[in-house]
Amino acid sequence: MRFNTKLLHGKTSQGFESGQTLPPISQVSAFRYESMEDLEKVFEHKKMGYAYTRIGNPTIAAFEQRINELEGGVGAVCTSSGMSAIAAAILAVCESGDEIITGSGLYGGTIGLFHDLEKLGIHTVYASDLSESTLKSLIDEKTRLVFAELISNPSLKVVDIAGASKVAHEANIPLFVDSTTATPFIAHPLLFGADAVIHSTSKYLNGGGNSIGGVIVDGGKFKWDFEKHTALSDYRKYGQRAFLLRLRTDIWQNLGGCMAPVNAYLSYIGTDTLGLRMERICSNADKLAHALDKLSGIEVNYLTLPNHPYHKYVEGELGGYGGGILSFRAGSKERAFAIINSLKCVCIASNIGDIRTLVIHPASTLYVQASREEMEAAGVHEDTVRVSVGIEDIEDLIEDFTQAIESSRK
Repeated sequence: MRFNTKLLHGKTSQGFESGQTLPPISQVSAFRYESMEDLEKVFEHKKMGYAYTRIGNPTIAAFEQRINELEGGVGAVCTSSGMSAIAAAILAVCESGDEIITGSGLYGGTIGLFHDLEKLGIHTVYASDLSESTLKSLIDEKTRLVFAELISNPSLKVVDIAGASKVAHEANIPLFVDSTTATPFIAHPLLFGADAVIHSTSKYLNGGGNSIGGVIVDGGKFKWDFEKHTALSDYRKYGQRAFLLRLRTDIWQNLGGCMAPVNAYLSYIGTDTLGLRMERICSNADKLAHALDKLSGIEVNYLTLPNHPYHKYVEGELGGYGGGILSFRAGSKERAFAIINSLKCVCIASNIGDIRTLVIHPASTLYVQASREEMEAAGVHEDTVRVSVGIEDIEDLIEDFTQAIESSRK
């Protein structure tokens, strides 16, 4: 099946208990059993079943299985947010004294998380890029993980997953990829060599801007060295599934970052239209970027522009699409604010991936806690405007941004 058909008729869209076309919402805390013996077997993993929503729920499981099917993994774990998904994935494989290598253009919230991990003894090494040569020079005996954003937000740097995974695997280190801005419609990191994929489901997967969540998909192919990754040593008997089992049994359950059942349901029905939405969003973003690039006085950043430094990845790794995010530099913070405030059919909001076009000034919001060096590495400047393109009529978007930019000249 192709993408949209799989969403509607794939394995994870069938088999609900009473023949429903959508998973029922199990909005409960706990599940009743007829005997203590039955409940004991569930807790010992000797019998299938659910006991408590923090450790398992059928609605959440349905959404996990759907995203796992789209990404081609061996299992998925949903969390309460995208940030909790990144935190859980890292804490499953890293301990105090370990190091992570990551790119310099990270989302502001992820930078904040890595600062907190420093307090737990997990150190982050920031690379100017995640090319093969750079990674080779940075990996040492303390490195336990390479973490990458497939398309960074808002700098729009793209990671060569095949090259990065090759170097990481030669050093017996996994590559985890945050693919939130790409989605399974645009790219499949596991096919290019990534070992786990992470999404903030609050964004494009949900699409309607109505619920928060995250998901981690395990590729299940990495050969763990349990002498190196001692955080997984208690799960050595599970071999290549050790990460998934530790993630679900220890980290996810013990930290309590479970997704709410109603959020899983809203995200599940949101993914029904993921392919249609992404096709329209990417088309709109491409046309808007090319239209704005013709205007004087601003500097547009979008992957399908021919002079973009990462343009070469569009036809390969990204399947011909540039994604739904573009940014531009307005020349000053004052002019950036003037442009944003003059828009008439665009929402000023901090999310991305909505069906509505959203705009924000990242320097004064998402990166307010970041240092100037971190902001510049992330492609954020005092005059940067970030746009998350929606599904509106493209003519209206072009007209609206054009009038806002032209009026700001005054």
